[in-house]
Amino acid sequence: MTLAPLGAVRVFWRLSPRARRLSLRIAPRDHALTVTVPQSCPPAQALAFVHKNTGWIVSRLQRLAQGPSFTADSLITIEDKPYRILHAPTRHGGAWIENDTLVITGDAAFLSRRVMQYLRQHATRALGRDLRAMAQAAGLKPGRLDIRDPTSRWGSCSSTGRIMLSWRLILAPHPVRHYLIAHELSHLAQMNHSPAFWKHVATLTPHRDVAENWLRHHGPLLLRAR
Repeated sequence: MTLAPLGAVRVFWRLSPRARRLSLRIAPRDHALTVTVPQSCPPAQALAFVHKNTGWIVSRLQRLAQGPSFTADSLITIEDKPYRILHAPTRHGGAWIENDTLVITGDAAFLSRRVMQYLRQHATRALGRDLRAMAQAAGLKPGRLDIRDPTSRWGSCSSTGRIMLSWRLILAPHPVRHYLIAHELSHLAQMNHSPAFWKHVATLTPHRDVAENWLRHHGPLLLRAR
């Protein structure tokens, strides 16, 4: 993998022996572009492909800039309810919900980090509660739940039954959270994405189409939020 600049955007050129065509992928968290290049593709053709798609690249990056921001006075949605971030540097106690605000104390330099710490703790409680309720209703027995901050996925389920969910889901609408929990729980019954797996998902949630559409359009914004 090599690295080259495209204006203010980092560009990673990924040479792939399995790729059949040129493709582009935006990494929201890193504000970077990955170009996958088949081994037989001449460098000049790959570069021309990027220049041809400059409009698409710029529009995607501009849209990412419109995502949630964990800064003072910004509005974020937690479990479907909007809260305004209130920085209270002279108060003590870390972070908490107070009426329609998320109060964050301490130095302004650590504001974003404290917001993310609070959201991760909140997600651990809320997503854990929802996962346990769905699992119990479905007669499923997941292992440990890990709440993490992956860069490009929303959840996973290991062969041992350990489930991972992104804490950023706490900022997504209920149908999205419901679907992704159902998706990972369904892997306890089908460790694949076969027709049987999707049939099982449908028994747990009616929100697949709505959730996948929302994630396509808004998911990258959540991944970049900080």
